[in-house]
Amino acid sequence: MAIEKLTAVEMACISKQVKYGDENGLYSQTTKNIVKSWIFCYQKNGVEHYIEFDTQNAVVINKSREEARRVRTCLAKKLDLLQKSTILNIDKKEFNERERNKTFDECASEYIAYHKYEWKSIKHLKQWESSIATYASPYFGKIFVREITTTLVLQALEPIWMTKTETASRLRERIERVLSWATIHGYRDGDNPARWNGHLQELLPKPSRIKIIRHYPSMRYQEMGDFFSLLKAQESIVARALEFTILTVCRTSEALCARWREIDLQSKIWTIPAERMKNRRMHRIPLSDAALRILSALKGLHQDWVLPNLKRGKPFSETAMFELLRKMNRSDVTVHGFRSTFRVWAAETTDYPRELAEMALAHKQATAVEEAYQRSDLFGRRQALMQDWADWCVRSLSKRSNLVARQASTKGGSVSV
Repeated sequence: MAIEKLTAVEMACISKQVKYGDENGLYSQTTKNIVKSWIFCYQKNGVEHYIEFDTQNAVVINKSREEARRVRTCLAKKLDLLQKSTILNIDKKEFNERERNKTFDECASEYIAYHKYEWKSIKHLKQWESSIATYASPYFGKIFVREITTTLVLQALEPIWMTKTETASRLRERIERVLSWATIHGYRDGDNPARWNGHLQELLPKPSRIKIIRHYPSMRYQEMGDFFSLLKAQESIVARALEFTILTVCRTSEALCARWREIDLQSKIWTIPAERMKNRRMHRIPLSDAALRILSALKGLHQDWVLPNLKRGKPFSETAMFELLRKMNRSDVTVHGFRSTFRVWAAETTDYPRELAEMALAHKQATAVEEAYQRSDLFGRRQALMQDWADWCVRSLSKRSNLVARQASTKGGSVSV
């Protein structure tokens, strides 16, 4: 797997004595006199050896990488690299042909290996592997990637395009990315047969025209008080997890994987790091009094996880809260649907701006230009919003009625409970 791929521009800009890793044993080396060269490092019988390539080609990166691949071929064949003639005697035609004869499955595996660290969860990795193995590999997994055509791609997509549209659409994109990767690496030539624009869009119906959009079933905000009373009667960590998720209007995975180091009880702030957020941006959540009471009750159960599965010492699965809803005879709603409940409540019963409610849900709010100017997360204003939401959920019916009356007076109308 690549350590870090250098570019010709980066190579040209190196002006100090240093060694940079490129990929699989290949390094760029710069001496005290700023003489640049490429070296290949490998071990034989526990001893590290080096092979230096022509310094005149120091910036010709592709040629150096090709030489490195030839060296790796020698190592695979257990040839003696200490004999300098060994590398030169490799049949270059044989080497190039072997490199081009990569199958789609081989390319897909390498692509996933290169990119898995940029994906935010193991779930994403498994989805890639599963979709390709299930729907693409049976049709062209063992075929050389340079021989994959539009016809083959269609054979994989057409059986599921109308019945599993979302899966098929994601599969098409993944096939396209693997084939693009293969083209860049020289394993195939020509246009990408899996591309959508100007190609497959003329052969397959547009996904949005055939896909039935199903929203997550949600609860009416008028039911929240009674539901919370029933939820509090459930004596389990999963029940507290569901309460906490609803009160903070976060996503299921964000709540279940919460860590104590993210929470500042004194400042009443939960800071979710960017790598755990869907939009890859750090998100601060104001903690209401009700949310703080839940956290206080959970303190000390685990040194790391806020909502631990005590039997396993790690977070619950994402199905745990759904199973709790089913046990409470509320399988008609989903955990994610409570975010919608909050959104409708904010719109219909409060005078908080739309942008504030959307920001509480960690939704993208503006164009890149607008975001460049709007750099505040409006945390102070969201504190009042989240406290009002918690009050709506956990207060008694009479207190909720008072809250409704107060909010209605600011809007000049009345709202039923």
